[in-house]
Amino acid sequence: MAELPLELAPAEWLIGQWAGVGLGHYPGIDDFRFGQELEFGCDGRPFLSYWSRSWIIDDNGERVRPAASETGFLRPRPDNQFEFLVSHPTGYSEIWNGAFEITGLETSQITGARAQLQTDAVARTESAKPYTAGQRLYGLVDGELLWTFDMAAMGHPMQNHLAAQLKPVPRTAD
Repeated sequence: MAELPLELAPAEWLIGQWAGVGLGHYPGIDDFRFGQELEFGCDGRPFLSYWSRSWIIDDNGERVRPAASETGFLRPRPDNQFEFLVSHPTGYSEIWNGAFEITGLETSQITGARAQLQTDAVARTESAKPYTAGQRLYGLVDGELLWTFDMAAMGHPMQNHLAAQLKPVPRTAD
């Protein structure tokens, strides 16, 4: 892994591969379970790359069909603030603004943290469903990445849509 630029120190806890399961619901759709893999990485420049994919799973945890995917970049700003640019193949691009808070630190290692963010802008193609705003919360809790996503879409006010619990994926030797 490339050396981490100092500007990214508040985001260091996100770096790596994560995998796990979550729950989804929203008015007008059936509740569902999903599996997810995501990765935050750094190539030495002062931003993180981001990639995520998910799939619908059955009651046994088996993959049923592909679900969402997204990719983007997390850009640090002064005072633990950041910008998060995310694009989706379903016709959306979002600009998020947020802040990091370190909640646990042991021997210079981040053991607890959270990132709260909200959309600054949502752009969508003509064929994309109406989605107007979102809020996300990522947290490092007991070595796991927990996250939740609230959205305003399809004429509904802001409310929870997704939540997941992801575990770190061990690195393999190259």
